[in-house]
Amino acid sequence: MDKPIRSANEAAEQIVRWSDEQNISICFDKAGKMKSCPIGSSGACCSNCHVGPCRLIGSNAEEEATGVCGASLPSIVARNFLRKVVSGTAAHSDHARDMAFTLLAVATGEAKDFRIADEHKLFKMADILEIQHQGRDAKDVAKDVATTLIDDFGRQRGEINYLKRAPQKTQERWKKWGVVPRGVDREVCEGMHRTHMGVDHEPDNLLLSAVRVSLADGWAGSMISTDISDVLFGTPRPMRGKAGFGMFKDDEVNIVVHGHEPTLAEMIVAMADDPEMQEYARSKGAAGINLGGMCCTANEILMRHGIPTAGGFTNQELAILTGKVDAMTVDVQCIMPALVKLSERFHTKVVTTSDKAKFTGAIHVGYQEHRAAEIAKEIIRLAVDNFPNRKQTGYPATDQQDLVAGFSQEYIEYMQGGRMRASFRPLNDAIQVGRIRGVVGLAGCDNPRVPAQGLHRYLAMEFIKSDVLVVSTGCGSHACQAAGYMTPEMALQHAGPGLKEVCEAIGIPPILPLGSCVDNSRILTILSAMAEEGGLSEEIGGMPGVGIAPEWMSEKALAIGTYFAASGVPVIFGGESPVGASKEVVRIMTETWNERFKGAFHFEPDPEKIFDLALQYIDAARESLKLKKYEPGKFGVERVLMDMAARRESSI
Repeated sequence: MDKPIRSANEAAEQIVRWSDEQNISICFDKAGKMKSCPIGSSGACCSNCHVGPCRLIGSNAEEEATGVCGASLPSIVARNFLRKVVSGTAAHSDHARDMAFTLLAVATGEAKDFRIADEHKLFKMADILEIQHQGRDAKDVAKDVATTLIDDFGRQRGEINYLKRAPQKTQERWKKWGVVPRGVDREVCEGMHRTHMGVDHEPDNLLLSAVRVSLADGWAGSMISTDISDVLFGTPRPMRGKAGFGMFKDDEVNIVVHGHEPTLAEMIVAMADDPEMQEYARSKGAAGINLGGMCCTANEILMRHGIPTAGGFTNQELAILTGKVDAMTVDVQCIMPALVKLSERFHTKVVTTSDKAKFTGAIHVGYQEHRAAEIAKEIIRLAVDNFPNRKQTGYPATDQQDLVAGFSQEYIEYMQGGRMRASFRPLNDAIQVGRIRGVVGLAGCDNPRVPAQGLHRYLAMEFIKSDVLVVSTGCGSHACQAAGYMTPEMALQHAGPGLKEVCEAIGIPPILPLGSCVDNSRILTILSAMAEEGGLSEEIGGMPGVGIAPEWMSEKALAIGTYFAASGVPVIFGGESPVGASKEVVRIMTETWNERFKGAFHFEPDPEKIFDLALQYIDAARESLKLKKYEPGKFGVERVLMDMAARRESSI
């Protein structure tokens, strides 16, 4: 019997089917054989002490059921959810801390291979942090900015600095419910403490802790990382690029940078063009050095340099199966340990670069920012030395799609009014009159337990048909890029008439990629700017917008979803619910959070129901704001201008 489709990306599906023929086991094959645990996946298993694990199943799966210690089902489910949010927040924020220390090292001259690429963004950060920058050297300002932001991690009292970027009404909601984050590390530590055996057992209190921890991620960790990346490597602006496995070249050394931390990847991009490295490649029989990205690192170097992307989470094994990757560097987050074993069947060298993330059997080249160029050259040489070992044993992929990437808050403001009148007024006006029905953030991972990337593709196309502007990040962007949706020419063929009219006027595609998963913070600042512009909601809550992660799989995604819900955005995740075992927890995360924060967190496996629920939220927000009712097809209808004779005739 034929196997079902494992990836909606046709090129990826061809490689998956080839791996079946070669008896190579990859994530898609394993996902089909290994079913997820129905108890743990719904949050009904507690393993927080050695009296357990306690599995609340069958007759023990009622709301009143308890574990051996007496912990109720709702408290166990809420506690498990909090632990996941803590882990996701720690991942993003540890990344951000490294970025802050890199900025400090650049400012003090310790990291001599990097420079400040965007002084304007640096001074904008200084203004937010109330740091004087007029007449000062940029490096001195950078030192103060870095030091101030580093304090956001270890602060014990007070509140994180960037919280002031949120609309005042949104801040007031956080203060009312006691969820204002103090310091990132304090919230992560306290969150873990609350989940220890015998500590916090009130579901609502546990979920309020999840809210506070997640806000430390969204309005500190992720936002800090995004801003510093812009300062050091440049604030993105649109540029053409390519997506697909066809990026790998037969006659060049192919290097894939994979993971989430952009500093080493940026240096590899720079050193790959170094004449010394190019000559070294030629000495080994290669025509040159070819770079590609994977996962969020791919988004980082795509939106700043136009480096082609090989895709998101489920594509990482498939890149190796092409047989053309000479080296794949990995740092942290979303790396499959299976890469190392898989690479043994080919010639690919898997190179770990973070001392936090080593893999048995991989080559480790520890990254240090004060030796960035030297380490980048070491990795490139390793890949070049491996080029002669390449054998034509992989799948001959040739697919490539054109795309446009590199949108940021700054550029979206600029494209609506130029340098002198940059604003969100045109976008707000288009939403007010109904040309644009609303905005959806389509983000999150791609998942091998569904036809990977398929839910992203379906929802993206349905939303733009319905005049909903889509912004995307992370693997959600990769899904749309691989489908060829991220060019104005392709996507505008399918956009609704009102959205198409706006996109043509501004010169943008109806799906805007904003970067990596930490760059979800760009959506927060865009929503804040839209609220400040006026004409819609005075806070983030109440905007006609929804956040969706249809194929999520990581704990980082749960942290992101929680900080959006807490900021006032209704959020819908695909797949089975990790809190579905408790009706009380579901009620708190939907009804109670909506009452308190104007956001909510839903889990819905049916993509059609996701689409319908999102439109319900958007239309309800429009009605609440007393905006003009959205009328499909009203805008964008071609108007025929009459000459004077026709006018006289029509008036008779």
